[in-house]
Amino acid sequence: MYDQFYGLNGRPFQLTPDPQYYFESGTHRKALSYLGYGLAQGEGFIVITGDVGAGKSTLVSHLMQSIDRSRLTATNIVTSQLDGNDMVQMAAESYGIHTSGQDKASTLRAIENYLHAEARAGRRCLLIVDEAQNLSVAAIEELRMLSNFQLGSQALLQIFLLGQPEFRDLVQSSQDLEQLRQRIIATHHLQPMEADEVEPYIIHRLSRAGWTGNPQFTPDAFAVLYAQTDGVPRKLNTLMSRLLLMGAVEQLNRIDGDLVSAVVADMAGQPFEYEAPLSARGEVALSLADEAPEPMVASDVEPEGEVEYAFAAQDEETPDVMPKNEYISSAPSPEIAPASDKYADRFAALEAHVADQDAALRRVLGMMIDWMDKEASASQLKASSRAA
Repeated sequence: MYDQFYGLNGRPFQLTPDPQYYFESGTHRKALSYLGYGLAQGEGFIVITGDVGAGKSTLVSHLMQSIDRSRLTATNIVTSQLDGNDMVQMAAESYGIHTSGQDKASTLRAIENYLHAEARAGRRCLLIVDEAQNLSVAAIEELRMLSNFQLGSQALLQIFLLGQPEFRDLVQSSQDLEQLRQRIIATHHLQPMEADEVEPYIIHRLSRAGWTGNPQFTPDAFAVLYAQTDGVPRKLNTLMSRLLLMGAVEQLNRIDGDLVSAVVADMAGQPFEYEAPLSARGEVALSLADEAPEPMVASDVEPEGEVEYAFAAQDEETPDVMPKNEYISSAPSPEIAPASDKYADRFAALEAHVADQDAALRRVLGMMIDWMDKEASASQLKASSRAA
């Protein structure tokens, strides 16, 4: 995988939310401010919405990691299509309240007893509901009823709702949710990142994974990344993962805008062409550049042609496309024979080095295929277990 090639200690652009890689963009900073305000109030609802991939789940992961567990008991529910009864049952289970086989009234009583016990222990309770756009109106109303539990004048349960834009529209327009609207104390809609936040975002996540400057990124690479993703974090993560994978396969230590465009075309199933400049190549290309001999007087081939020949010599199946090597003559003149012999020895060493690098690349690709096979087998096993 690319993390091995670039010496990273993790995968900074995986799609699974990981609080370790949380990046506080301007819009996420505002969202955290509203969440902090809501926690200070200790009651009501906070609604955070955002488009798919805007970073809502990552925000929740960061919040869950940063709360003080001695003062706040928080739990997170990721909803599917739930009716009112299912919502109450899931809320109970998220707090570890065992209500199996009990009716709704008994479940509500168990939740209330749990909330009272937490309050007496000096802890407030927070329920975070992610993917709230999947909730039915009946389920949302059950959440509102749960927020009614009180101990004296103190609310026992506070609720954060996170969902896609359609949830915001539902809350604003539904006549059945008027009482909920009156209990919402703050709302915020997560926006995509700004163009000038893309570079800090990428550098932040790479640095968290042990990045030490390899690969380097050109300014136009960040510009194309923003243009292709509109600053949406999940789109950026997906594109960056593919970009670093291609960079590892091509053994590049510099990523530019042309490579980003090539990866975008590849992901869209479109034909693309990309030829990395020598300065973007990794160890093999740098060795070639360092060891390339001075151009000889008897030849009209430029040094770039020498490097092209060294790379083309790897592919024995297409010998007819290799540039003609005019440096090694079958009958060299006495004046240039020693230089030609030296040049041939250098290229022999370079070809051996290229062969070693090719073998290493094949090993990396083999490891990647094995990993993908294991992931597929694990997924199939989990699916079989759920089916059973």
